Amino acid sequence: MAAKSKSLLEIDELTITYNSVSPPVKAVNNVSLSLRNGENLGIIGESGCGKSTLALGVMGLIKDGSIEGNILYNDLNLVGLPDDKMRHYRWKKMAMMFQNSLDILNPVLTVGEQIGEPLRFHYQLPPQEIDERVVQTLEMVGLDPDWRTAYPHQLSGGMRQRVLLAMALICEPELLIVDEPTTALDAASKNDIFQLLQNLQKQLGFAMILISHDVAFVSQLTSLVMTMYSGQVVEYGRTSDVLKNPMHCYTRGLLNSSPQFFKFKDLWGISGEPPGEGSPLKGCPFAPRCCQSSESCGKSRPELRYVALERQVACHKGGIETFLKAEGIKKKYMVGQKVIEAVKGTDLEIRSGEVVALVGESGSGKSTLAHTLVGVLPADEGSVFFRGKKVENHWATKMIGGMQIIFQDPFSATSHRMQVLDVVKEPLDIMKWEDTETRNEAAYRALQAVHLPVTPDFLQRYCYSLSGGQRQRVAIARALVTKPNLVIADEITSMLDPSNQANILRELKGLQNKFGFAMLYITHELHLARKVSDKVYVMHEGEIVEKGSSSDIFEKPEHLFTKQLFKEAFN
Repeated sequence: MAAKSKSLLEIDELTITYNSVSPPVKAVNNVSLSLRNGENLGIIGESGCGKSTLALGVMGLIKDGSIEGNILYNDLNLVGLPDDKMRHYRWKKMAMMFQNSLDILNPVLTVGEQIGEPLRFHYQLPPQEIDERVVQTLEMVGLDPDWRTAYPHQLSGGMRQRVLLAMALICEPELLIVDEPTTALDAASKNDIFQLLQNLQKQLGFAMILISHDVAFVSQLTSLVMTMYSGQVVEYGRTSDVLKNPMHCYTRGLLNSSPQFFKFKDLWGISGEPPGEGSPLKGCPFAPRCCQSSESCGKSRPELRYVALERQVACHKGGIETFLKAEGIKKKYMVGQKVIEAVKGTDLEIRSGEVVALVGESGSGKSTLAHTLVGVLPADEGSVFFRGKKVENHWATKMIGGMQIIFQDPFSATSHRMQVLDVVKEPLDIMKWEDTETRNEAAYRALQAVHLPVTPDFLQRYCYSLSGGQRQRVAIARALVTKPNLVIADEITSMLDPSNQANILRELKGLQNKFGFAMLYITHELHLARKVSDKVYVMHEGEIVEKGSSSDIFEKPEHLFTKQLFKEAFN
């Protein structure tokens, strides 16, 4: 991340290890970054990923750990600097606005005394001049100077945050580190802190490192952002680029967990848990939670490397993989003497772990496109690629980890003459995968995943005796039994009542979140599409007329047909 011009702060291969626990914990692992004067860097990630430890390392406040690497401030290496010398920089040249104001502020000193402390230490000013500067600084952060005689417990949470900010800025530092400034604050207080930081940075010109798990807050205040996971940087780039098009699965998961980015979508957190402290992970630390991990991911830790201009990602796959790519798909039908162009030169792309909604009116070509993607229907023109390999002769549907389709009509898709167990394990039987007992066990797991019983009585039932909702769950189980990386769900709720619609869709989205497969969700029910989708393709008369993120499409549709479609659906 080396800057083109001289950096104010340069961190090179920094590792911070806490040795007071057993086994020792690498809270920060080989982190490098640079920051120039006036720049804003956001650091995002879940709690415990190393953000605050990195900040404390820069401030020289790591007391029970070892530090390797370099922290250069205006070319001076702060690592190993004796504390009596580090104090000349702390609060004067670089300052930090800590989180947990009640823990940081001294309960027996007035806030005015605490704000003025850096001035007393660094400049030995007379009390009257210190008080004048405290008054000026409190006014600058939007707090009535009369509060300087109050004690911390007498202030609200938002007011205490302003006190911490005043304390950090009173010596006018070149670098301000802001650690979780909006934790436990209400929406109005959060907005006040946002406006304050934005205005003060423009006014004073300091460089800023903003640490937060509030991704939306970071998106508004920073020009650069880096994502941390398990102590290491997994993605770095321009804030607008990273948050618009994340290239690491973890960054995307953070965005999908943030309600501010998807106003209509149901929230799903990242499946799984971060590695425990001291976990001996040899490979990529995110691999156990990643939707595209492979055997190689568990063998070595990926290095942060450039994948585009000003964009770095730590991933063996180079970022989020494209699982399905369709180019120029055309499909015609003969109806009597008339040629019907069902699909007209359509392109479509689905990345790993992504839910893409294909929406449009009935008869627009959605199902025809789906059937050509999996090879149920041959395309007249165009190509389909699955994980970079051209799809021919149905090979992608005849493998473990391939792609599967759930058809629209569960009554036609499940044979009346077959028992439940035979229907679910049929794809494995066709593949001749493993032995019969192993296939049966895989079928049991798939049925349990969709909350169907695996009792002998149910397994031996014929599909004609099941309800519509049960038959659709059986169809889903059959699709999941091969552990697909891509599932195409074609109008799977269109023949169900509203209660079963909600249950089936919630079930399928939960499974998608748990197992991490990508999904093409085909529907004319726009209310359902905006609940689950990351991206949307709008189809009209065989053509894709609009595509984009679900938030962009549903909030600001551009094509005339899309606007009309949404007007009819939502009004």
